[in-house]
Amino acid sequence: MKNTKEQTNDPRKQEEIKSDSDLVKNVDLEKKIIPRESKDTNKSQNREFKKDLLTQQILNDIISKKSLLEKEIKSLEKKKDSLVKDINLSFTGKSDDIAKRVKGFQEYLTGALQHLSQSVEKLELVSQPIIVKPSPLDETSSTSQRSKVETIPALSDTFKPDELLIKECFSNFKKQPDFYAEPWKLRRSLDNDDIEILNDWFFNMGGRGALQSRGTRQKNALISAALISILGELYGDQFQTLILASEPERLGEWRRILQDSLGLTREDFGPNSGIVLFERPEGVIERADRLEENEEVPLIIIDASETSVEIPILQFPLWLAFAGNNDEIYNDLDLN
Repeated sequence: MKNTKEQTNDPRKQEEIKSDSDLVKNVDLEKKIIPRESKDTNKSQNREFKKDLLTQQILNDIISKKSLLEKEIKSLEKKKDSLVKDINLSFTGKSDDIAKRVKGFQEYLTGALQHLSQSVEKLELVSQPIIVKPSPLDETSSTSQRSKVETIPALSDTFKPDELLIKECFSNFKKQPDFYAEPWKLRRSLDNDDIEILNDWFFNMGGRGALQSRGTRQKNALISAALISILGELYGDQFQTLILASEPERLGEWRRILQDSLGLTREDFGPNSGIVLFERPEGVIERADRLEENEEVPLIIIDASETSVEIPILQFPLWLAFAGNNDEIYNDLDLN
């Protein structure tokens, strides 16, 4: 026991013991630190390994894509070369063929021209004798003496060949009205004055001229209806009636009276029908020209309210203008 105490009380020994204990602690600390450092190094190595793997994969992908692109580029270049060859072959072949044909045609033309010139040189040209004929002015004009004078029929004789038919229609118009007659036949009767007016227009005026108005539009339209009925017997479907009145109300009155007098319907009034209504003379002239081009006969009827007649209307073969007096025109304008 004494020895131990002494030992413990000895300062040198105490220092050695402390130093030994410090060494032991340091060793323990080093043992603890070493595994930590080794763990850190392992983690860093793993990270670097993973990075290397990723980079390698990316490189591999890039290399594979590059190789695919190179293959596609090579295939496209081959196609391009083949197309260029085909184009060159076809174009040059065709151009050569065309050039050969043109050259052959040129050679043919030159040979033909040379042959023609040689044949012309061999021809013996003989001068034709000059024959002097007497002038037609020196001859006696016997034809002028023999020529017959052609007589132009008078305008009043236009309807002479159809006089019997027209007079028969006049006699029928004097009878009792036939309200159930066929369409385009007059369903009303006329008096002697009306018949005289129609007779004057047919056989004295030749179907062209102005007549004194009967005082009202109704009477004028009735005379016109009789005129249309007679011309329908003469020309059939080859004529068309053109009525000129400058106001729609007047044209409406004409349509109603003609429709009632001839047994017509609304379908009979229009560009492709038997009667056409116009407000302006230009339309009448244009339509009449077209009818004559189609070898049809236009009949132009001018209302009594029209104070003037256009000159081109006078060139057509059949036209009738009602000449109204001042009172009639004034009353008509006042009503409108």
